[in-house]
Amino acid sequence: MVASSSVGLALLLLCAPAFAAQLECRVASVTRGDTLMCLTVDNRQELIRLRGIDAPGRKEPFAVRARQHLADLAHGKSATVHWTYRDHHGRIIGAVWVEPVDCPGCGHTLDVGRAQLASGMARWAQRYASQQPVEERYAYEFEESEARARRTGLWRKFKESSQAQAGQ
Repeated sequence: MVASSSVGLALLLLCAPAFAAQLECRVASVTRGDTLMCLTVDNRQELIRLRGIDAPGRKEPFAVRARQHLADLAHGKSATVHWTYRDHHGRIIGAVWVEPVDCPGCGHTLDVGRAQLASGMARWAQRYASQQPVEERYAYEFEESEARARRTGLWRKFKESSQAQAGQ
C-alpha cells in the first residue's frame, strides 16, 4: 500500500508544474501583445510575460493590434496569474486569467493568452511548450491551429499571399 501511494505521488509531482504560485493583481498596463504590468494588493508592480505565446514585436505587422486586443481583454481588470518562474529579466512567466467582458460575475475564467491565440494576435511558442502544463499546451496548440484555419489576425497574410500567387 505504501509503495503504490509513493508511486502515485511521484507521478503527480512529475505532471504538476514545480513550485506553482498564484498572484492576485490588477492589470495596470499592457506593453505588448504578450506582456502586461500588474499591480499587486501591496502596490508592487510585476511585469508578466504570458506563458506559451509570442506576439509580434513592436516593428512587426499586427504588433499594435495584438497589444490593443490584449488591452481590451485585460486592462484595468482584476486578474489571477498562475506561474512557476521568473525569466532572466525578472518577469513572471505565467498564465493570466480575467473575467470575460460578456460574463459579468463569472470570475476569472478567461485565459488571455489563449484568447490572443484564438483571435490570431499571437503564435503558440512551441519551443517553450515543456514549460506549460499539459492541458494548457494542447489548448494553446489547438487555438493556434484554429486561427490558422480561419486565416484570422497574423494568419490573414498567408491567405492574401496565396491569393496573390493564384492570380499570377
